[in-house]
Amino acid sequence: MNGNHAHSRLAGARPPLGFSTLGAMFISGFFATIAFDFWGQIVSPGLGFANLSPHGLARSLLSTLALPSGDFAGYFVHFYLVGLIGYPVGWMYIFAPVWRMIFGDTNWLLPSVMYGFGLWLFAIGGITFVAGLPFFLNFTGITWVALVGHVLYGVVMVAVLAIMDRKRGGQ
Repeated sequence: MNGNHAHSRLAGARPPLGFSTLGAMFISGFFATIAFDFWGQIVSPGLGFANLSPHGLARSLLSTLALPSGDFAGYFVHFYLVGLIGYPVGWMYIFAPVWRMIFGDTNWLLPSVMYGFGLWLFAIGGITFVAGLPFFLNFTGITWVALVGHVLYGVVMVAVLAIMDRKRGGQ
């Protein structure tokens, strides 16, 4: 969200659904999910903090909904449905347009942090509850590692979109 050039993926206008938008979603979601998993499954436990298991949360949700809930299903929901599609769609079609409507054109960093915080509220506050898990996972160590991971996801996703925009000339 940059006043100098405001491409729809960053500036908050809803982008047209097409190959360019789908590609941007998949690429930005891919790098953001890799950053999230790298933080939660390698860096955090390496520093002595909790180890994230987002596919486990997906499996719990699927099980609660009486859907197939094996390892493959959990990873598929976490990586593909949420990481590559769901969260990028939320940014491009809901959060960024609302942010721009309220705050106008701003730098992308603050809204990306706020979006990541919102993802954390949704996943750890909402999905865990629906999946029958303790609210905010009883505010254990995994809760705070997940907060950092979701904020990191939001920042990386929007940073990748910004880099892609710069490479395209901000069209």
